[in-house]
Amino acid sequence: MWPRIDGMRAMEFGTSGELRAWLTGLVLSGSKTATAGLLALDYHAEGEAVEHVGERLAVVDSLGAKVAEIEIAKVELTSFAEVPWEFAEAEGEGFRSIDHWRETHRHYWAGQGYEVDDSTTVVCLWFRLAGQEGRGGR
Repeated sequence: MWPRIDGMRAMEFGTSGELRAWLTGLVLSGSKTATAGLLALDYHAEGEAVEHVGERLAVVDSLGAKVAEIEIAKVELTSFAEVPWEFAEAEGEGFRSIDHWRETHRHYWAGQGYEVDDSTTVVCLWFRLAGQEGRGGR
């Protein structure tokens, strides 16, 4: 089960430490407006439902402190092989191609102990920054 903050589910980008700091920085700058999860690993194994349009999530840093809120704008479940370039580009992480996105994500999820194949269901989330802590919101 995911942590809850202020009645919202918490969103942790990447793994704790440098990766999370970088990804959270991209969210706060507005460069990152999408993120991917695996249906089996991030939802079924955690006992969580997939986000819905309009849902707000608390973005947390590596210490678990809330740094912002995002609002879900679009949710799409698709196979790993069918994730579109539009989505990969919206992740804002500098991917050069959809193949580069796939290679990077396969490596990341393998590091989490989960092997991805072309039929693995990916949860593609598009979001907007809805407010930042200490900045009076947006």
